[in-house]
Amino acid sequence: MNDYETLLRRRRSVREYQDRQAPPDLVREIIRETCLAPSAMNGQPWRFSIVSNREKIKQLSDESKRNLLSDLEADPSSPLKRYVDILRDPGFNVFYNAPCVVYICGPSGLGSLDVDCALAACYFMFAAAARNLGTCWIGLGAHLRDPAILKDLRIAGDLQPVAPIILGYPKEIPEVPERIEPVILGILE
Repeated sequence: MNDYETLLRRRRSVREYQDRQAPPDLVREIIRETCLAPSAMNGQPWRFSIVSNREKIKQLSDESKRNLLSDLEADPSSPLKRYVDILRDPGFNVFYNAPCVVYICGPSGLGSLDVDCALAACYFMFAAAARNLGTCWIGLGAHLRDPAILKDLRIAGDLQPVAPIILGYPKEIPEVPERIEPVILGILE
């Protein structure tokens, strides 16, 4: 395993992948480590749906794009309007043609769901980076509404997708973008 600082620098948002799958056992191992993440009252609400079929991934991308465009029609002032051109592009895949997408989900209505799943997503991305795999959280890919698609993913009933994360062997690891100095509001002693 990489030392901590190296691991922090290796975890980048990767959008270009080699044409090879991560072995299913490796994905399961990453998910097991993901479950070490903290959660409110140790509720561990997360559930995972793994998609490693490129046709299905394209279908999920198209479903998300359709729903996002519909939402934009209903609310043209949405901050998502900056994505309208790429969402209309039939060739654009919100998952960047990655070989695998893992949806981190949980029960809707749980007050801590977004935070709990975000913590799990961080653990997932670090566990993948420790194995020289690339990831990227694709917020645009969470907009699924078709009951048949949700049923296929086993995201049914009261479950909702929170963090779709693409996973694969990166073509390259992007450099760390410049970071601003932390803003410390104060220190109470």
